[in-house]
Amino acid sequence: MKQLVLKTTKILAEVSEGVGWLTFNQPERRNAISLEMWQGIGDAMEMMEADADVRVVIMKGAGGKAFASGADISEFDQQRANAAQRHEYGQISARGSQWLARFSKPLIAMIDGYCIGGGLAIALNADVRFATPGSRLGIPAARLGLGYEYPGLAALARLVGPSTARDMLFSARLLEADEALRVGLVNFIVSEESLLKDVQVYAERIASNAPLTVKAAKAAVNAYEKYSQIEAASAIAGLVDVCFDSEDYKEGRRAFAEKRAPEFKGC
Repeated sequence: MKQLVLKTTKILAEVSEGVGWLTFNQPERRNAISLEMWQGIGDAMEMMEADADVRVVIMKGAGGKAFASGADISEFDQQRANAAQRHEYGQISARGSQWLARFSKPLIAMIDGYCIGGGLAIALNADVRFATPGSRLGIPAARLGLGYEYPGLAALARLVGPSTARDMLFSARLLEADEALRVGLVNFIVSEESLLKDVQVYAERIASNAPLTVKAAKAAVNAYEKYSQIEAASAIAGLVDVCFDSEDYKEGRRAFAEKRAPEFKGC
C-alpha cells in the first residue's frame, strides 16, 4: 500500500495493486466537502493521473454514514456568503472538479449512506456507481436557496434524463437506492456487508484489462456525452490506433489463443 502525501488529512489517498483509493475523511460532518478538501481532491487526482501504477480509482466516504453530504455549509458564512465570495470559492474548488471531470482512468463511486448535493456532483463524475440499500441520493439546493452549477446539473440530466432531473431539482427530495437504480443514477446495489469486497473485485477486474483500451473507451463515451463530433472523434481515433499498435494488443491475442489470463503493461 502506497500512501500519497497531501496537505490535508480530510482527504486520504493511497494506491494498492493498481487500484487508487480516494477517501473523503470528515465523518463528523458526514463528509461534507470543505474548501480544504477540494484542494486535496485536486492534488490527489493529479497524482493518480500521473501514476502509471494506477489503473482505476475508487472514491468512498469515511465513517459508514455518508459518501459525501454536499458542501460544508459551516464555511458558507465566511467563504460563500455572496456572489463575489462564490466566485472566489469556485476558483479554488474548480481545480478539484476539473480533475474529477478530466481524469482519464476509470473512476468508481462507492456510496454508503448519504450522497447529497456537491457529494452527488462528485459521484456523477464516476464512471460506475455502487450503492448500499440504505443510501440516499439527491440535490436539496432548492431547500437552501443556492444556485447549482451548470456542469453538475448537465451531468445529472444526461444520466437520468431531463424529466427525472427536473423532479429531483424542483422537489429537492432524496431518492432511495432502489429508485436511484431504476432511473440510472447508480449501476449496482449491494449489501453493506459485501460493498467493500464487491467494489474491490470489480476494480481489480478493470485493473487487469488493457489500460489503453479502457482509456480509449472512456474518452469515446465522454465525447458522446458532451455531444462533441469532429475534433473529439479525431482524438479518440488516435487513442484507438494506439490500442491496436500496442504490445498489450499482441499480448491479449496471445493470451486468448493460449487460454490464459493476459498480463497487460499499458504500452
